[in-house]
Amino acid sequence: MAIEILPKELNGTVHIPPSKSISHRAIIAGALSQGRSTVGNVMLSADIKATCNALISLGIHMEIQKYEGNRYQIIICGKENMEPVETTIDCIESGSTLRFMIPIAALAGGRVTFQGRGKLVERPLNIYYEIFKKQGIEYRNHDGKLPLTICGGLKPDNFYIRGDISSQFISGLMFVLPLLKEDSAIIMKTPLESKGYVDLTIDVLKSFGVHVENNNYNSFHIKGNQRYIPTTFKVEGDFSQAAFWLAAGALSGRVASRGLNLNSLQGDKDILRIIQAMGGRLEIGDDTIIAHKSSLKALDVDASQIPDLVPIIAVMAALSKGTTTIKNAGRLRIKESDRLKAIATELNKIGGKVSELNDGLNIEGVENFTGGIVDCWNDHRIAMALAIAATRCNKPLIIMGEEAVNKSYPDFWKDYETLGGVLGVSSDGK
Repeated sequence: MAIEILPKELNGTVHIPPSKSISHRAIIAGALSQGRSTVGNVMLSADIKATCNALISLGIHMEIQKYEGNRYQIIICGKENMEPVETTIDCIESGSTLRFMIPIAALAGGRVTFQGRGKLVERPLNIYYEIFKKQGIEYRNHDGKLPLTICGGLKPDNFYIRGDISSQFISGLMFVLPLLKEDSAIIMKTPLESKGYVDLTIDVLKSFGVHVENNNYNSFHIKGNQRYIPTTFKVEGDFSQAAFWLAAGALSGRVASRGLNLNSLQGDKDILRIIQAMGGRLEIGDDTIIAHKSSLKALDVDASQIPDLVPIIAVMAALSKGTTTIKNAGRLRIKESDRLKAIATELNKIGGKVSELNDGLNIEGVENFTGGIVDCWNDHRIAMALAIAATRCNKPLIIMGEEAVNKSYPDFWKDYETLGGVLGVSSDGK
């Protein structure tokens, strides 16, 4: 399917969806608790459903209740000693689900097979393979790709891990190591990127009574014999999703993003600094941020800690005065798509001036985009970034594969229309 967007500025208020990153973590922490936990303000995106179903496959009982609008609360009957009730866990296309659940399955023991779809099948897991070899955990994959079958239990250890591939490996271990009988440590072999995501993991674990000692991101000491304490947890708004609406306001109109925690540990909160540094005007209130149409200027961006923001930063940069360089974004080539190639290719189709670097982008600003037909590369963040680009097109923009937003933000198109966006659906992109 394709969606056609008429060039139109966006105005109004969006209730920002709950953080997908925090939702994954809180649901898993609840499942590892011995008792009943409630995780409120959850949006059942495809990725969150994948994590819920993975835990159910390991014997966790959940009750999903309507919360408010299209948001839910999940009642989780957790238990420390999980036992697989199904031999296969389908992670769909969720990298967080896969990399978080592998250590948990190793904690549960038994033989479990992980499978996935799309680009997830080939996303790297070498860090875990190295651990399995060292600890004698049996595993089998298909030429380094999914499906992956593991059998064996994780043991306390000093885990030496690269910090420039994905912070999800560090978070995955952090869920499990506190439950082992002896202390463990995670020691960084290279500087840690995406520190904000590790901060979120440590913070969620703390809410459930589990403590991790952070030694300036060089190492993490984790005492064994800890216990998760059942709790009631409410998920805060997602800055990585708010970034699209904040950009929409800065580029085209006046958009208020409601439901954000200004004291959040989310690394993607840095979008506020970036927009302001580009000349964007923001009104920042208690839980609402209003972005006003502004004349933006180029800004060099180090994306090592904020990789998910790169697609929407690229759209803003492409409509700014001057030339922007985005660097330290090489990991984006192994996401749902090669996001550097995807956003450069699609913006250039509609009049952008974007060139790829090995680990980033070089972007020369233009006044407006032309419009036309673009493809989202089956990537939710590319689809949403292109939708915001449509506000500054001279003619309609047709986005192929618009359903990709369901991965993280199933209400995206509904919210787009709430802000005055005019959408039409086409089956052939013509």
